[in-house]
Amino acid sequence: MRINTTKTPAYFAIILSGLIAVSCSTSKTKIEDATPEIADVKQAVDYIDPIIGAITYGEKSKDAHGFGKTFPGSATPFGLVQLSPDTVSDGDNGPGYSYAHTTIEGFSFTHMSGIGWFGDLGNFLVTPTVGKLQTNRGVEKDPESGYRSRYSHDTEVTEAGYYAVTLDDYKVKTELTSAPRAGIIRFTYPESDSSRVQIDLARRVGGTSTEQYIKIVNENTIQGWMKCPPEGGGWGAGAGNADYVVYFYCQFSKPLKDYGIWSADLPDVKRKMRWIRKDNYQDAIKNAKIYTDKTELQGEHLGFYTNFNTKAGEEVLVKSGISFVSIAGAKENLEHDINHWDFDKTRQEARDSWSEAIKRIKVSGATDTEKTIFYTAMYHTMIDPRAFSDVNGNYMGADKKVHQTKGFTYRTIFSGWDVFRSQFPLQTIINPALVDDEINSLLQMAEFSGKEYLPRWEMLNSYSGVMLGNPAVSVINDAYQKGIRNYDIEKAFTYSKNTVDNTGNGTLGYSHKHISKTLEYAYSDWALATMAKSLGKDAIADEYFKKSKNYKNIWNDEVNWFRAKDSTGTWLEWKGKTVHGQGCIESNPYQQGWFVPHDIEGLKELMGGETAFKNELISFFENTPEDFLWNNYYNHPNEPVHHVPFMLNEAGVPHLTQKYTRKICNNAYGTDAYGLCGNEDVGQMSAWYVLASIGLHPINPGDNKYQITSPVFNDIEIELDTEYYSGKTFKIIAHNNSEENIYIQSMELNGKPLNRFWISHEEITSGGILEMEMGPEPVIK
Repeated sequence: MRINTTKTPAYFAIILSGLIAVSCSTSKTKIEDATPEIADVKQAVDYIDPIIGAITYGEKSKDAHGFGKTFPGSATPFGLVQLSPDTVSDGDNGPGYSYAHTTIEGFSFTHMSGIGWFGDLGNFLVTPTVGKLQTNRGVEKDPESGYRSRYSHDTEVTEAGYYAVTLDDYKVKTELTSAPRAGIIRFTYPESDSSRVQIDLARRVGGTSTEQYIKIVNENTIQGWMKCPPEGGGWGAGAGNADYVVYFYCQFSKPLKDYGIWSADLPDVKRKMRWIRKDNYQDAIKNAKIYTDKTELQGEHLGFYTNFNTKAGEEVLVKSGISFVSIAGAKENLEHDINHWDFDKTRQEARDSWSEAIKRIKVSGATDTEKTIFYTAMYHTMIDPRAFSDVNGNYMGADKKVHQTKGFTYRTIFSGWDVFRSQFPLQTIINPALVDDEINSLLQMAEFSGKEYLPRWEMLNSYSGVMLGNPAVSVINDAYQKGIRNYDIEKAFTYSKNTVDNTGNGTLGYSHKHISKTLEYAYSDWALATMAKSLGKDAIADEYFKKSKNYKNIWNDEVNWFRAKDSTGTWLEWKGKTVHGQGCIESNPYQQGWFVPHDIEGLKELMGGETAFKNELISFFENTPEDFLWNNYYNHPNEPVHHVPFMLNEAGVPHLTQKYTRKICNNAYGTDAYGLCGNEDVGQMSAWYVLASIGLHPINPGDNKYQITSPVFNDIEIELDTEYYSGKTFKIIAHNNSEENIYIQSMELNGKPLNRFWISHEEITSGGILEMEMGPEPVIK
């Protein structure tokens, strides 16, 4: 039920007194959900809860991929710094934190969000300690063996731009907040003559940095750097080719009087991720040599500490600028972003930055739970692609040389295979300038790397090669078709063509032993052809439109589905549509086979026509489990199927799109650490929710069509960027919407009947109103 929120003050007083009377027997969630009038006095930013998805594996895990893998700490929209707690450094724990862990190693300034395949970053780990100095982190089962500490979730506070927790073993309250390129920490200590801040300069998620440098500049400042090449592990245990240097400029509110630098001799191993829990590694760090007479040191495994006395409740602050370019850049970033010691001022600025960012979509007319899921999803879509250039515009290029941006922010972390589906189509509506930034960054990378083709999964200038397809081509074409064009268009087209020619279906017309690659490369051929057509390159367009039909080359009439074959044309063994593998990546043939977004009519023909297509889709969803956890049918935890619910519109049963998208929104998303049923994947999982919950989602990025479905919210207002679009706002109003009334009865666009279940990008960005009448029964024609 949706309750009218235009009530008098007396009405609120009556409701509030009633709530107090029943509070002993009613949970907080139920109270908030039952009374949206009271909850609506909250600001949108108050609904953001970064703990959502912040678990890698837990008792509910059903597969090898785990859950959301987000981090719960402080960030700003698309900022360079992500200041967050770390519970773990190794294993498939990409964000460095998992809600299931019971100890905290410390708090570092850089993190990745929602990724599997072993993580990276987690650099510049700061830990407050009390008592004996220990230079190794120790292990969770024996926290006393190192400097890590136990903690309780009861002391955790997770808000937009703010995180707090108490380290139980040291009785130190820790608060984190951040600015775009710097962060500040406030420690509150107990009374002690052995209080301390220590910094592990070698620490890195998935391994270690391989060389570090530190210099004590004055009694309040240290500076230095940490080299992080593949030899130290990191992204994919080194296989992701991440190779970067992190520079820091760090200041302390309490003068450096009693300090030291430790240096350890490490076992001779290249992939240190596999060793950081081993006894010989722990012993090496535990027995590190400590220098108290040096103000500058360079080595392979360094750390820093400063000792001081504290009174009970005494606050000590640490702030640092971070740069991937230079120490001077880190200093300038800090002085620009946090040139004071007012922690609460920075916290307020971080909160305000999120208020400003998420106002691009305003929703109302739903429960507190739904708003928490929505605004946290908005938040997660605005972590990446993050800034990689300094405040002065300097950035490290793929040629390992310093360059200067010209009219854009250089960005990094492009999880292409994931984010071309929902994340970038969402940003084309609400953040078109960000899309321009990302395309300019991809083009610079292709140029300065000397490769002259686009990365598939980019991380800090690395061509990691993760996953498949040519997603950057999709992102560029989609942006171009929508009028987002503040980049060198000819260069974008040339590099896009080079990309599909470098990695595609080749002369066979299909990929050797692969369903996934064949279908995804056919789609990127279509994307290139579409851009070529728009640019008047008709011969190229014709050639690649023809190639985009090559998905048909692996349709097998014998099994009536897509089936992999080798380079001789021999079909691979068939084990059934729902058996994983068989030429599929992170999917099975049933799931991957729906990925023909650019030629649905051709797919229908292969399947035997409209009715066969519709029945197959219905069966696909009817066999999907209610919890939407990892399964062999509609597998929402992973990307290959994210467009499939909207294909029911194209099957002539739009009421089923409405039914299943509402069900996915209700069942696959939540408000706790388990609130993401699969890896967040750098904004993709959350972007799907944002779009679906407001009633829009593309099937085929690049065709400028958003499919229409049943919105979760009654009233939605999208704020448009007038630098890019002619409209100011686009509104979606769902009359009589409720948990029961999930079916669209009729629609009007700007007062005129709309008799189709899609809307164009231009119709949205021109501004206007889409109105829906909702009801409890489907309208079947």
